[in-house]
Amino acid sequence: MESIQSIKQRFEIIGNDPKLNRAIEKAIQVAPTDISVLVTGESGVGKESLPKIIHALSHRKHAKYIAVNCGAIPEGTIDSELFGHEKGAFTGATSTRSGYFEVADGGTIFLDEVGELPLTTQVRLLRVLENGEFLKVGSSQVQKTDVRIVAATNIKMFEAIKKEKFREDLYYRLSTVEINIPPLRERQDDIHLLFRKFASDFGTKYKMPTIRLEDDARELLLKYRWPGNIRQLRNIAEQVSVLEEKRSISAFTLNGYLPNASSSNLPAVVGSDKKESDFSTEREILYKVLFDMKGDLNDLKKLTMELLKNNDTEKVQEENESLIRKIYRSEEEEIPQQESTPVEFLRLPETHVEPVAQQPIQEDKYHFAEEIQEEETLSLQEKEIELIKKSLERNRGKRKAAASELGISERTLYRKIKQYDL
Repeated sequence: MESIQSIKQRFEIIGNDPKLNRAIEKAIQVAPTDISVLVTGESGVGKESLPKIIHALSHRKHAKYIAVNCGAIPEGTIDSELFGHEKGAFTGATSTRSGYFEVADGGTIFLDEVGELPLTTQVRLLRVLENGEFLKVGSSQVQKTDVRIVAATNIKMFEAIKKEKFREDLYYRLSTVEINIPPLRERQDDIHLLFRKFASDFGTKYKMPTIRLEDDARELLLKYRWPGNIRQLRNIAEQVSVLEEKRSISAFTLNGYLPNASSSNLPAVVGSDKKESDFSTEREILYKVLFDMKGDLNDLKKLTMELLKNNDTEKVQEENESLIRKIYRSEEEEIPQQESTPVEFLRLPETHVEPVAQQPIQEDKYHFAEEIQEEETLSLQEKEIELIKKSLERNRGKRKAAASELGISERTLYRKIKQYDL
């Protein structure tokens, strides 16, 4: 069995944090077996390294290793990508295609962002894990495959199970062994070490002297929370290496590259679940208000129709006052009870109106309703487009972060971006 240090050198893993060492140790121990492994951790911590270690140290190392980003494949085609399809199975299926599970027979499949899989695909994956069987899309012939599955996710699986977004039986099948990689903020001693490695690499790549952090810059580097983890640290090192003329970097200079650096030493304020919950609540309130407005407009329209048909202004006035009291109930309580006409300013004029033919009125009625519905629909669409644009701007175009903030999946956000041509 290879040592942890030799594995780090072989796969270019930097750091000596005990939690990181324990994660690598578990990967080495589980590699010779065929049991499924679930790698957990925040986005950007380097979860993709462990599946490579597991495959390289297994008896499958000479067979295929395929990495699949489940969150990047559209929901309508993911079954075809994973399991293949027969010719004519759907529009555009001009020939038979082999899926990843067929191609990787005898090897290893790494399912990244497995928590983004649709529920229907989760059922198919469960069958593969249980007995190695799968069906191509559009086929009734059962096929067998011998594949080792290593999955990874950055979501909290038990919360996803509770919300019925992930199957509980599939979770326990995938997580026979669960390996967690700690976030960068919990690896204090590794942060500066990683930064120096990245700075050296970029100095060589761009043929310029390597940048060096001053003491106050190193302190700032350690205090920052690094929400994007190693991926963010690498990007910062590259930006500073390319854009700064001075090779000695102060805290003031580094601060300009760290978003929200002033609050970096504080705990995270709002979790992703709370954001999702708040957004859903606001959306529900908005829908309720719009539907209530639609109902009130329909009632007023009906009242107007009655007036035009029957020319009975007294009866219509009574219904009008009742409707106004319903809509403005809180305001009516402030008006003294002895007033005989609480909403006098809304009284309809008692003028003679010629009867109008019933059929044209009905047509205008429906036409008016269609206009109301169209205005409401356009308003909702504009609000949705505005929210998506703001979230993408705030997250600098990062769709994954924007989707998390909006409370929707990255696949749904990608579809809406294409739909609205953003």
